Amino acid sequence: MPHFDLVIVGTGSGNSILDPRFADWRTAIVEKGVFGGTCLNVGCIPTKMFVHTADVAATPSISSRLGVDEDLRGVRWADVRDRIFGRIDPIAAGGREYRIGHEDNANVTVYEGEGRFTGHKELRVSFGDGRAPETITADRFVLAAGGRPVIPDIPGLAETGYHTSDTIMRIDELPKRLIILGSGFIGAEFAHVFASFGVEVTVIARSGALLRSEDEDVSARFTELAMHRFDVRLHRKALRAQRSGTGIALEVEGPNGAETVEGDLLLVATGRAPNSDLLDVAATGVSTLDSGHVVVDDYQQTAVEGIYALGDISSPYELKHVANHEMRVVQHNLLNPGDRIKADHRFVPHAVFSAPQIASVGLTEREARARGISFVTSKQDYAGIAYGWAMEDTTGFAKLLADPATGQLLGAHIIGPQASTVIQPLIQAMSFGLDARSMARGQYWIHPAMPELIENALLGLDLD
Repeated sequence: MPHFDLVIVGTGSGNSILDPRFADWRTAIVEKGVFGGTCLNVGCIPTKMFVHTADVAATPSISSRLGVDEDLRGVRWADVRDRIFGRIDPIAAGGREYRIGHEDNANVTVYEGEGRFTGHKELRVSFGDGRAPETITADRFVLAAGGRPVIPDIPGLAETGYHTSDTIMRIDELPKRLIILGSGFIGAEFAHVFASFGVEVTVIARSGALLRSEDEDVSARFTELAMHRFDVRLHRKALRAQRSGTGIALEVEGPNGAETVEGDLLLVATGRAPNSDLLDVAATGVSTLDSGHVVVDDYQQTAVEGIYALGDISSPYELKHVANHEMRVVQHNLLNPGDRIKADHRFVPHAVFSAPQIASVGLTEREARARGISFVTSKQDYAGIAYGWAMEDTTGFAKLLADPATGQLLGAHIIGPQASTVIQPLIQAMSFGLDARSMARGQYWIHPAMPELIENALLGLDLD
C-alpha cells in the first residue's frame, strides 16, 4: 500500500499547490476526469470565450440606436466552438503531460481514476481500464475535487438526451430552439450566448424572477430586460419531459395550469453540487453540511488534522477566484504548519456574464435588513454619466450600500456594460477599509469614463 506525504484529489486549483518547495515531498495526484478542473474545461474560461463572441454577434441588434445599421450574416458555430476548445484542450493536455512526464515532478505520482475513502486517511482509487483498484495512504490530503451539475428528479428527463453546462458547449450544431431549465447565472449566461447566435431561447424559472439571489433591484431589472430577449416563463414547475417528433417536450405547471414547452435541445441549469459524496469523505472522518459541502475551519482544514479542502467541494461561493485564494492558504499552511494563515472571505465578489453584465460584492439590501444593519443606499444610472450617453444605455445602474455613520461600504451591485470591471475599485475599497467620502473626493476620476458611475454613486450616499 503506497504511502505519501501528500495526496491531492482534483486537478483544478488543487493542482497549483505543487511548486518547487514541494520537490522533496512524496506526492500523489488523483484525477478522475480531465486535468484542469471545472473552470478550464467546462466553466468560467470557455463560457466567457463564448460570451465575448456572443457580445460581438449581438452588436447588430443594438447598433441602430447609435445610427449604425448592421446585419448579422451568420454564426459559424463549429468555428466558434473549435477556436475555443482548440485553445483550451491543449492546455488541459499539457497540464497532464507536465505532471506525468516532466523532471520537475519526479516525486509526483498521478493516479487517473476515481478516488473514494475507505478508512482514516486511506483512499481507494478505481481505474476505468480494467486494472485492479489501488489503495493509497498519506499523512496529508487536500480535497479539491470540485462539483458537478445537479440533475432534478423529473420523470422522463433521462431519456431526452438533455445537456448540462458540461456538454452544451461541444454540440455539433446550433439548435433552432433551446429550452433552459433554471434561472441562475449558468442559465442567464447561456441564454445570452445562444440568443445572440440566433437561437429561440425559452427560460423556465421556478421563482418569480431570474437571478433572484442578486440584489432585488438588480434581479428585477435583469428579469425585465430578459423578457424582451427570451421567452421567460416564471413560477413554473417542471412535471415531466419526453422526446417529441421535433425534439424535446417539457411539461410544466404554472399559474394558469399545465403547459408544454418544446425545443430542439434542453439545457438543465438547476445548480451544482459538491463531489464530497463521490469521495465518501465520511469514511475518513470528514464532516459535511446538508448541502454536501465539506466543513472546513478558517485555515481550510477539515475536522481531521492534516486533511484540507478547497474550492467547490467546500466553498458555497463556487468561484474560481475563491478557489485560487483558498489554494494559496492551503499551500502556505502545508508548508508552514507552525505559522498557518486564515482564509479571507469577507468581501467575495462575483459577476454574471450575461447581457447586461452583473457584478456584486458585499451585502444586498435584503441581507442588510435581515441582519438589522443600519445602512443608506445610493443608485446611479449609466444614463446619468457621459459615457452612458455615448453608449445610449438607459437600463444599467450601480447601487451602493454604506454605513451612514462611518461611510464604510457594505455592498455594491452593478448591472450594465462592463460591470465586472467597473466594480473592482469598490472591492478594493471594501477590502482595505477606504470609506466612501475618501474614495469619492480623495482621487481623480477620469472624465468622461465609465468609472464616473462609481464616483457619482459614492457622492450620492447620504452619510452622517
